[in-house]
Amino acid sequence: MSEKKRALGLFSGGLDSMLAAVVLQEQGIEVVGVVFITPFFGPERARESAAHLGIPLVEQDIMEAFYPLLVNPPKGFGSQHNPCIDCHILMLREAGALMVARGFDFLFTGEVLGQRPMSQQRGSLNLIARQSGFPEMILRPLSAKLLSPTQPELLGWVDREGLLDLSGRGRKRQIELASRFGISKYPTPAGGCLLTDPGYATRLKELLARDDRPSRRDLELLKWGRHFRLPGGAKVVVGRTHEENEAISRLLVRGDLTLRVQGFPGPLVLVPGGSDLKDMERAALLAASYSDAPEDREVAVLAAQEEKTQLLKASATAKERFKEWLL
Repeated sequence: MSEKKRALGLFSGGLDSMLAAVVLQEQGIEVVGVVFITPFFGPERARESAAHLGIPLVEQDIMEAFYPLLVNPPKGFGSQHNPCIDCHILMLREAGALMVARGFDFLFTGEVLGQRPMSQQRGSLNLIARQSGFPEMILRPLSAKLLSPTQPELLGWVDREGLLDLSGRGRKRQIELASRFGISKYPTPAGGCLLTDPGYATRLKELLARDDRPSRRDLELLKWGRHFRLPGGAKVVVGRTHEENEAISRLLVRGDLTLRVQGFPGPLVLVPGGSDLKDMERAALLAASYSDAPEDREVAVLAAQEEKTQLLKASATAKERFKEWLL
């Protein structure tokens, strides 16, 4: 009896990556997923989906290697600030290193030919495989019958006839396969990489224009609240909900300036790293205007930075006034 083969797969936790794993399991392959982590995509969906399938999951942070792709990706950006081709190359390089280090036999992904306009066309798939450094060891089970055979197929580790021929953007066949394989819980296709989100991408581009290597905290902050750039240059983040206020508060670091309206419900307002007095007064105006205080009502705003606090006065005003500051 031949030795059981082991495959390591890029595992986002979406339905396609789940199906790719199950298709290989059906052939007796031992399957392990790997999810890569940056501020733009995290492990939460992958954890849930791996638990649903009962497969092990490796988690690895790749942000240090990802930084150059935010500024100058060799293969360019997609419709927003998404360096999809270079990102896939990076992920497969990292997965390949894990494959070698941990004794896996080959790699797999849940990619579907033609599903994404930038990274999943035939030419892009071939380019990504070549530049990953493991061109013959990357199997794409969902579209394998439409692609050239890989070493796992040629060596008989995987039966090509048991692989699939999915293509295009439709989801009907994937949903049917999920039912057949007993996959009852999987996420919707939305909610993947934040770099494809127009709002996030706009904020990120503005940040990168000022700092080509922003802190991880600053990248995390882009996910929450309304963002403003004040005339004096200070950045201001204004929470929109209780959940956002809580998320922003968890990201505070020493030196940050926070502002809260006294006597009325309102947002947590953050000025990362603080500001000069003029921008502090503008931030207080934002705090008042986005609170529940009546328009033109003067309120007290508590400003705190490290151990120092002070009360500022500000009158709530129409939010349209701040459009030129809004990012």
